[in-house]
Amino acid sequence: MKVNGTLINYYFHCKRQCWLHGNRLNLEDNSEIVKVGKVIHEERAERSSGTELAIDNIKLDKLTKDYLVEVKKSDADVEAAKWQLLLYLNILKEKGIERKGKLEFVEKNKGKSKILILELNQQSEDELTKVIDSIEKLLKEENVPETINKPSCKKCAYYEYCYI
Repeated sequence: MKVNGTLINYYFHCKRQCWLHGNRLNLEDNSEIVKVGKVIHEERAERSSGTELAIDNIKLDKLTKDYLVEVKKSDADVEAAKWQLLLYLNILKEKGIERKGKLEFVEKNKGKSKILILELNQQSEDELTKVIDSIEKLLKEENVPETINKPSCKKCAYYEYCYI
C-alpha cells in the first residue's frame, strides 16, 4: 500500500493502528467518531467550492490560490495532522503546485488557536522521507505492534480489535 495521509496520521497516533489499516484491516466504517468527521467534511464541502480534490492516493479538503486547507474534527493529535498536511504539500510540490498549509480544527480541545499555518521546507521534506520509509518498513513487519494503552484508545475505531 502506498503511504497516504491516513497512514501518516495513524503512524503518529498509533503504530498498531497504522499497521492494521495499512494491512487492509479497516474498522473505521463502524466508528461513530469517524462518521462525525466525515459529516463535518461533507458539510464544509457543501458550503464552499474547491473542496475534496483527489490526487493520486490522497484526498485534499480544499485548495485555494494560497493554501492547501486540511480540516480536522479536533486538535487532539496536532502532530499527526501536521505530518499528514506536510505529506499533501509535498505531493503537490512534486506536481509543480506550491502552497502553504492551513490546518483548521472544528473542535478546539487543547490548543489556543483553531488554525495553524505550515510551510514545507527542506528540513520537513527530509524528515517526511524518513517517516515514509519508517511506515513502509512498519507495514512489512509480520507481527502487529503492541497496544499503546492510552486514554485515546477508547475512542479509536480499532478499540474492539485491540482490547476485546
